[in-house]
This record gives sequence, structure tokens and C-alpha cells, in this order.
Amino acid sequence: MGKVIQIFKIPELRKKIFFVLAILVIFRVTAAIPMPGVDTAQLEAFFAQNQLLGLVSVFTGGTLQNFSVVLLGLGPYITAVIIMQLLTMIFPNLRELWMESGSEGRAKFNQYGRVLTVPLAALQSFAMISLLRNQGIIGALTTFELVSTIATVTAGAVFLMWLGELISEKGLGNGISLLIFAGIIAALPPAVAQAFVVFDQTQLVSYLAFAVVAVAVIVGVVIISEGQRNIPIAFARQVRGRRVFGGFSSHIPLRVNQAGVMPIIFALSLLLFPGMIAQFLSNVKVAFVANAATALASWLQNNVVYAVLYFVLVMLFTYFYTTVTFDPKVISENVQKQGGFVPGIRPGPPTAGFLSHVLNRITLVGALFLGAVAVLPLIVQGALGLTTLTIGGTALLIVVSVAIETLRQIEAQLTMREYEGF
Repeated sequence: MGKVIQIFKIPELRKKIFFVLAILVIFRVTAAIPMPGVDTAQLEAFFAQNQLLGLVSVFTGGTLQNFSVVLLGLGPYITAVIIMQLLTMIFPNLRELWMESGSEGRAKFNQYGRVLTVPLAALQSFAMISLLRNQGIIGALTTFELVSTIATVTAGAVFLMWLGELISEKGLGNGISLLIFAGIIAALPPAVAQAFVVFDQTQLVSYLAFAVVAVAVIVGVVIISEGQRNIPIAFARQVRGRRVFGGFSSHIPLRVNQAGVMPIIFALSLLLFPGMIAQFLSNVKVAFVANAATALASWLQNNVVYAVLYFVLVMLFTYFYTTVTFDPKVISENVQKQGGFVPGIRPGPPTAGFLSHVLNRITLVGALFLGAVAVLPLIVQGALGLTTLTIGGTALLIVVSVAIETLRQIEAQLTMREYEGF
């Protein structure tokens, strides 16, 4: 309680918190504004039958299922970020812009991602509108209505991207993660209410087991999020004239889950594309294409296939995002320039190899945990026979991880102001 009082006593920190809350309120208001001409009953039934789209709708806070003006959520922006970061592995100049060019280079790199978001949002909105029109959920649209709908949905996606970046720039924590967090929190009460509506006393043991699993996931997320290995760094003493510099020790913290919740978000965004495109192409007039698309859509709807793909993608993105955000070579060079070294390891390439070896080993634990939590809803559904609350594992992972990261940011702000007091 003392921490909460201390937070609201600091004007700047209080202003940041209220700013973030105001942005989240704006997000929820826009998520409640529907697009016209949609059969809501058919739309609800369609998302109930489509597992992947239903799950993605939950992470957008119901914007997809409500067919709101921001129905795509942050999907196009996240996809643009994935594409840009993949391109850094192909084009050295782009990687240099991302890793080594300082704040100006990072700002330019991020600008490319924002520009790429616009065509991706237009493409995704056209695919989603065509899919719902083929399902009879949306009536026939004139060319003007189609263009205006695509423009509105694209503008909604860009608007959410702007809100997320406003939070990152002026608020606390990662704005994209906080908006997804808000979407999940907004979707959980209806899901819980629905679970109680269809509650059956014969399933009491299953519900209790689900609660135990939820608590275990929360504990596991906290342990993995906070777990890290500290690599000791020693700095040699340097004598310059009559002054002595260095001669102290520090450490490099290597977190077990260096990537945070981004692998889950990336995997979900990537899994959405094949299913959406397959369902869109299943109604074309070319028989071969329609049959192939129908077969692909049916294959992706298989729980086992979906779980395997999801697990593999989460593990791959965990390693990929860790590689992008933490470069052992750059870290070892910076340590060497400052006159530091890892005890027992030669500076330079041997230190980079050592850091890479340790990072790969501890990232494996984090990747396996993230993958297990990602497919946990399907395991729970199969083992307990529950058709509700099946988003538990992934939703809890994102909610708890984002909450921990936000609290860490607030704690850092408090610590910084305590030092300023000295």
C-alpha cells in the first residue's frame, strides 16, 4: 500500500499512469464501434466454430468478433515488425540500422515498419471482408462500399498502432503489449460469465482442476519471467597519472525468457494468415484451388496439427527474438572496450562464444515453457472436457508477463527518483 501511495505522490509518474489509462479507455471505446451491415448472430456462430479466429478475436479484445472499426487489432503492425526483423537477417545494412546506428537508426527502422503496416492492413482487411462475405455474414458490397470499408479498417489498424506507440513513448512499458493486455482483460469477464452460464455440477472437478492449472501457470510465469543467470564481469584496474580507474566487478543478466511474450504474439499473428487465406480461397471458382484451400483449412482446424504448429512457431520465435534483441558479439565487444572480461574466459570472440553458449542453453528452457503454455488450452480442453475458458494458458502468460514488466518499469522509476533525492 505504501508503494501505491508513493507512486501517486510523484507528479510525473502519476501523470504517466493516468495517460496510459486514458489511452486504454480510448482503445476500448473504439473497439465497441461496429461496422454497419453485419449479421451479428451469424458472425458469433462463425467465430465459435473457427478455433483460430476465435482465439485471435480474444486477443484483440473482441474487436474481430464484433467487426468493429479496429477489427484487425494490432495484427498488421505485429506482422510488419516480424517482416522487418526477418529482413535484418537477410540485409546487413538493415541489421546495422537496427543494431548499431543508435536512436536515429532505430527510429528510421521503426518508421519502415509503420509504412509497411498500411498495405498489410489493407490486404488483411480485404481478406477478412471477403471471407465474411463468402460466409454470408456480410451482404453484397458496391465498389465504393468495399473501398470505404477497407479504408476504415486500415485507418483503425494504424490508429491502434499510434496509440501503442504513444504509450511506449510517453507512458510506462511496451504500448503494444499493454493494448493486447487490455484486450485480454476485457474479454475474460464475458468468457467467465459464459462458463458459469453453462456450468454443470458434474464438471465441478474439472473446473477445480482448471483453477489449479491456472494458479500453476501464474506461478510458473512469474518464476520464468524473473529467472536469470548472472555472468560475472571483472574490470581491470587502470592507473592514469595519480588516479586509479576500474578494479570493480559487475555482471551481465541473461534472462531465462529474454523474449518476453513476443513469441506468443508473433506465432498467433503468423498462424492466422494460412487459415484466413485458405478459407478465402475455398470459395473461388477454380476447382483445383478451391479443393486445395478447403483441404488446407480442414488440416489447420485439426487440434493436433494446430498444437504442433503453434508449439514449434513459439519455440522458433523465442530463439529468433532473443537473437535479435541480444547479440553476444556486440556485448562482448562493449565489455572489452570498457576493459572488462569474464573471469576464466579470454576477451573478444571467446567471450562472445561463451555468452552465446550460455544463452542458447537457458533460452531452451524458456522456449519449452512458452511452447507448453501456448498449447495448454488444447491440453486442458482434451483432458478435462471443458469447451469454455480454453484460452487460459496463453492469456494468463501474456497478462502476468505484461503486469510484471509494467511493475518493473514503475519500480525502476521509483528507484531513479530515490537516487535523485540523494
